[in-house]
Amino acid sequence: MPQEMIALLMFSTMLVLMITGQRVFGVIGVVAVVAALALWGTGGQAMGFSASMKLMKWYPMLTLPMFVFMGYVMSETRLAEDLYKMFHVWFGPVPGGLAIGTILLMVLISAMNGLSVAGMAIGSTIALPELLRRGYDKRMVSGVIQAGSSLGILIPPSVVLVLYAMIARAPVSQLWLAGVVPGLVMAGLFILYIAARSWLNPSLAPPLSREERAGYSTADKMRLLGAGVLPLLIFASMMGPFIMGYTSLVEASVIGVAVTVLAALLKGRFTRQVFEVATRETLGISCMFMWIILAALSFGAVFDGLGAVKAIEGLFVDQLHLNPWTILILMQLSFLVMGMFLDDTAMLVIVAPLYVPLVARLDLGLPPDQVLIWYGVLYTITCQIAYLTPPFGYNLFLMRAFAPPEISMADIYRSVGPFVVLMVISLILVMVFPQIALWLPTSLSVK
Repeated sequence: MPQEMIALLMFSTMLVLMITGQRVFGVIGVVAVVAALALWGTGGQAMGFSASMKLMKWYPMLTLPMFVFMGYVMSETRLAEDLYKMFHVWFGPVPGGLAIGTILLMVLISAMNGLSVAGMAIGSTIALPELLRRGYDKRMVSGVIQAGSSLGILIPPSVVLVLYAMIARAPVSQLWLAGVVPGLVMAGLFILYIAARSWLNPSLAPPLSREERAGYSTADKMRLLGAGVLPLLIFASMMGPFIMGYTSLVEASVIGVAVTVLAALLKGRFTRQVFEVATRETLGISCMFMWIILAALSFGAVFDGLGAVKAIEGLFVDQLHLNPWTILILMQLSFLVMGMFLDDTAMLVIVAPLYVPLVARLDLGLPPDQVLIWYGVLYTITCQIAYLTPPFGYNLFLMRAFAPPEISMADIYRSVGPFVVLMVISLILVMVFPQIALWLPTSLSVK
């Protein structure tokens, strides 16, 4: 059977199994194992074993449980709630101020956690009730929380970029630094949109009343400002020594956990129950990601053995005569379509064996060591867009689970439109100007 037919059969089988609702890692792993045994007999079992050894030896993987644990400690000890109170007081007098404060809250939470679901949970439980109570338009509120929480997979320490790094064999530190500026640019676009729309129509996002503002003295405001300084101190204590070269990536993640736990202890909130919940959730998420990476590596090994990447490259370049940028745009469009039905990890492990090697071979005018870093940011932004696109965007259904009854599914769908447009603008900017993503990692030269 031709290589192209075998590859097509593997993909079609995988998609059919996913439609049945099976777990992503189970579907991909089964297809990889069955294909390896069918193609190479009992010798094919070495592929899965080799992939597992590669995963176990990948030292940066230790950062995954560290950052997930740190995020859950932040959530369970209500450190994030203190942070929102600070934004509430300082930005409340401005039209749209609480929505702007929510975006800033999501940026800081993203820098502490690296998961979209953490930002969604915190925003929905802390910011959502307060924004609705203050008379904010329900569609604006829904869009702000969904878009803001998606920043968690772009701003470091992004767990999605850790997964991409393992599959693409790219340095995690470079990918994290590459996500900083695009993440801040996207957050800035969100804030500009909120400010402009609130200025044009103040009834959508009314400011705090004069009476309520008078209830906070200067001393109260300065005390609450300390709540905003704390996460910045945690982030600085973690990333500062790493960027300066004093610690490795894993050591920096341990420092971040230690400082977060210490802060919770000083506030008297780090209880046994908090420790148990954070540990249990961290174990579950870490195991899930490790199984997905293991399955993806096994699947990719089969594709390498088939030579399918060269076949796809020959199809695009030699037979269809497409230029590199056309191929890249088609890749991103395929991600957007898949994102309507699949989550980010499923998208990555399905197409990474084809797309990542193909991108590395395309002549896009960038040095070879920077192409995969840049493409990792493009992939992650596309995932953010996919999180918010109907019918099955990940954040859409999370929002439905957290939102009160007065916010309907139709409201949730309509609320994300302007933010999807802003994300697409961000994607285009990074594609046209790669240095938006590459400036920081090339300037700091962190390995």
